[in-house]
Amino acid sequence: MTLPPLTLTNARVLRPDGFSSATVSVTDGLVSDRPGKAVDLAGYMILPGIIDLHGDGFERHVAPRRGAVTDPGEGLATLDAELAANGITTAVLAQFFSWEGGMRGPDFAETLAGVLARAQPLTDMRMQLRLEVNLLADYPRARDLIRKAGIGYMVFNDHLPHAALAAGKRPPRLTGQALKSGRSPEAHLALLHKLHEMRDEVPGALAALAAALRADGVILGSHDDASPETRARFRAMGARIAEFPETADTAAAAHGAGDGVIMGAPNVVRGGSHDKKVAAEEIIRAGHCDALVSDYHYPTPRQAAFALAAKGLLPLEDAWALISSRPADVMGWTDRGRLDTGLRADLVIVEDSTRRVAATICAGQVSWMAGGVAARFL
Repeated sequence: MTLPPLTLTNARVLRPDGFSSATVSVTDGLVSDRPGKAVDLAGYMILPGIIDLHGDGFERHVAPRRGAVTDPGEGLATLDAELAANGITTAVLAQFFSWEGGMRGPDFAETLAGVLARAQPLTDMRMQLRLEVNLLADYPRARDLIRKAGIGYMVFNDHLPHAALAAGKRPPRLTGQALKSGRSPEAHLALLHKLHEMRDEVPGALAALAAALRADGVILGSHDDASPETRARFRAMGARIAEFPETADTAAAAHGAGDGVIMGAPNVVRGGSHDKKVAAEEIIRAGHCDALVSDYHYPTPRQAAFALAAKGLLPLEDAWALISSRPADVMGWTDRGRLDTGLRADLVIVEDSTRRVAATICAGQVSWMAGGVAARFL
C-alpha cells in the first residue's frame, strides 16, 4: 500500500544540490511539493535509495547449500527483506547463463526469470543476464530469454580457465564445479575443453549477437576486463559498461572513452580486492569510478559510502552518489537516484549516530522499518 501524503521534517536531507534541512514530501509514490502529514525525523538522515547494478548475493536465498535449491519465489521474498534492510530500492540480480550449470546454468536462468515476472516484491528487482561467451550453442536460447523476459541488461563473461586448459593441466576447483553442475569431474573437464577449443569462433559470433541485442535496446557490458585492449574489443561491440576492470589502466581507458565503470563495494569495505586485482579506492581516487555495487554482499554499498566519507576520500554527498544518482546515470534511468520533485519516492532513512538503516521507502511504499523510527510515523 502506498503511503498517504507525508512531509518528512527536521532531518538532514541529501538533495541534488547537497545536504540541507529541507523537508521531503511524498505523495502518490513520488517526491512532491505537496504538504502532507508531518513526520519529525530529527536525528536522522534522508538519502536517495540505493541503486545496486550488480548483485549475486541472491544465490544464497535460493540455494543456501550446494544443490539445496529452495522455491525461488520464497527465496525472492527473503531477498526483498534483505535488500530493503540495507537501503536498496533498485536491485539488479546478476544471474549467470553459464556452462557452470546448476543455479548458474541456462535452465535456472529461465526459471528465475519466470519467478521474477510473477513476484511482487517491494524492491524494484530486475535481472541482468551474465552470458559466458564460449557457450556458443546457447546464444539463440539466451537471446530468446532476453526477449521473452524483457531483460534489459546483459554482461559478457569469460570464466573459462583457458591457461590451464591450453597447458593440459587440471583446472582449479574442477571437482567442486562439477558437483554444482551435476556432472562428473571427467564430463565437466571434457565440456571445458570443448568450449576452449571453440574460442576462435567467439569474436565473430559475439559481435553478431551484440548487434542483435543492441537493436533490441539491450544495454551491454563486460565483466573483469583484464586490459585496455580487452575493454576496447567489447566497446567496439557496443558494450559500454565495464564491470570490475582488473587494472587501473583498464579503468582509466574505459573512463576516458566514456564507458560506465562499475566497481565492487566489498572491495572498498575490505580495503582492497580479495583476489589481488586493483583496489576500488585507487579507481575512485582517480575519478574513474561511476558506480559501486554490492557484488556478493548487500550491506556493502551503504558501508562503502560511509567509509569513503569517513576516510576523507569523498564528501558524503559524492560518496552516496556512487550508489544512487550515478548508477542511475549509467543506466539512463531518469526517474530515480535523486530526491527531486516528480521522481520516484525511493529513499533511505538512516540514523545519524549509528549509520544504521531505520527505514526504506520504495516508490512511496515502506519496504523496511525498524526500531524507534516507526513511532515517528504513527
